[in-house]
Amino acid sequence: MADEFMSYRSPLVSRYASKEMAFNFSDRKKFSTWRKLWIYLAKAEKTLGLPITEAQIQEMEKHAEDINFTMAAEEERKLRHDVMAHVHTFSHICPAAAPIIHLGATSCYVGDNTDLIVLRDGFDILLPKLARVMDRLASFAEKHAALPTLGFTHYQPAQLTTVGKRTCLWLQDLAMDMRNMQRARSDLRFRGVKGTTGTQASFLQLFQGDHDKVEELDRLVTEMAGFKKAYLVTGQTYSRKVDIDCLSTLASLAATIHKICSDIRLLANLKEMEEPFEKEQIGSSAMPYKRNPMRSERCCSLARHLMALMSDPLNTASVQWLERTLDDSANRRISLPESFLTADIILSTLQNISEGLVVYPRVIERHIRHELPFMATENIIMAMVKAGGNRQDCHEKIRVLSQEAAAVVKQEGGDNDLLARVQADPYFAPILDQLDSLLDPKTFIGRAPQQVVRFLAEEVRPLLEPFQTKMDVKIELEL
Repeated sequence: MADEFMSYRSPLVSRYASKEMAFNFSDRKKFSTWRKLWIYLAKAEKTLGLPITEAQIQEMEKHAEDINFTMAAEEERKLRHDVMAHVHTFSHICPAAAPIIHLGATSCYVGDNTDLIVLRDGFDILLPKLARVMDRLASFAEKHAALPTLGFTHYQPAQLTTVGKRTCLWLQDLAMDMRNMQRARSDLRFRGVKGTTGTQASFLQLFQGDHDKVEELDRLVTEMAGFKKAYLVTGQTYSRKVDIDCLSTLASLAATIHKICSDIRLLANLKEMEEPFEKEQIGSSAMPYKRNPMRSERCCSLARHLMALMSDPLNTASVQWLERTLDDSANRRISLPESFLTADIILSTLQNISEGLVVYPRVIERHIRHELPFMATENIIMAMVKAGGNRQDCHEKIRVLSQEAAAVVKQEGGDNDLLARVQADPYFAPILDQLDSLLDPKTFIGRAPQQVVRFLAEEVRPLLEPFQTKMDVKIELEL
């Protein structure tokens, strides 16, 4: 046990990631999938007439999960080739099948096809998690659809919006991410059975020049692996543009989550909203009163890493000379798993946040009171004009009173007393009985509540429908 603390461990696995995503990129999943692919190949080759026996296939199936990792590591040290090391290890436990394991295949048959399976399964883990985040935020938006709050542009107070409408801005970005991820997942194809440079020459030789059988072999293996289509042309590998496509959707998700969690951090500073805070959680070792938004900070921190990882597949795809070069391998061992592991972590964390968001309406109301008199000046001018006043005269009166009130706020640190100044000025006597309605925050939020209702009904709920059976999972974070 002590030895595990003597070398570096990736925090993505040791500290953050879910068990299912960690397993998806594990050696156990990788090498057992290699063996399944060898079985699929043998079955298809047997079906198409190659001299492979049912006993050989049964032997392979019996030992598909019996992986001697120690032997494989020893073989790899000796052979300097990971695939051949596992061919030898599998052959050792399947002596009858040894002559036909990996028959006609190249290393990328197992390597690339396994990567595609893992990418597909990774999306299948992430998509329900994203759906749950959206579901929780949709409920939050619905609950607070009509709660007025200060809008901010340039992080300066602007026209009012509602808490629910602002949440829908977050949801709109997440909906784009959902559609992008679904599209990237559905676009994935299998590399299939293509040979060393993608020409299928070795399989054409095995089947004595029968092109139809080679195409059928490709189709059968693709079907057994659970894919509807294989890429019609490949080099030795599937195009590394596929990795760009997959990881770009995750990097885009990271940008969305960084924005959402940055907003939560800003609102926490204003004391208008807080993420969940445990009863015994400590915000600061020095300042006991602090309630730091550490979950949101974690999301932002990891989202930056996920966005930065996007440069790896871009650079890798750009330097795949001709039919392939091996400088993709070491990079992809890191960039592919870390992208999915990081996306998994930030989605789980954001789900936890969204299930426990706290809103403080009284604080929001106080902030509105401080700013609303300034924002209501146009309404006051319009009311005065309707009461028979001159627009330019009224504008000048309001301008002077607003500057005086602003000086009290900025120079004296006092409250905004513009309303009191308006009430004390005889000029505004004709509309004094309208001031309460003119300053009702609900009259400043426009169609925000209606927008929330329509947006959730038309754009969010339909996206979540396929995931309804997976909505009940709750996230308990290890902090």
